[in-house]
Amino acid sequence: MTDKIHTGGCQCGAVRYRATGEIGFPHLCHCRMCQKAAGNYFMPLGGVKWEDFAFTRGEPAWFQSSKTVRRGFCEKCGTPLFYDGSSDHISITLGSLDDPQNVKPQLQTNLARKVSWFGELDHLQHDAEMDMTPDQERAVAESTRQHPDHDTDAWPPEEKP
Repeated sequence: MTDKIHTGGCQCGAVRYRATGEIGFPHLCHCRMCQKAAGNYFMPLGGVKWEDFAFTRGEPAWFQSSKTVRRGFCEKCGTPLFYDGSSDHISITLGSLDDPQNVKPQLQTNLARKVSWFGELDHLQHDAEMDMTPDQERAVAESTRQHPDHDTDAWPPEEKP
């Protein structure tokens, strides 16, 4: 049996990583500390043993968010990447995976801090006039500085004269 390989990294590509095997305990954490660290209503996380994890480009900066937890992020673009609770594994922010669709959260934690209207989000109206047109999507794709969702030999690419 071949182990599953998960790759990911930050928005700018300065920090990249690889995790081998299944990502365990995929969940949405609603604690206030995760909300602040993500700048969002929750943080999606999943863990992998340190022995099955490696940085493939750069290394994150770390913020000691409590006595027992440090959080890794890209110092250049600010992307939140990791939660390290001083154990045998590191938790990865699931949105930083190259293919986040492959790891579905299986539960939620710290529901006491979950925003009260969170369950209503799926019922928000969709304003199609705010969607990007194909021309707008193309213009963004042609000028993006966001790292692609796969490993690259070098990043950023050299600017064309």
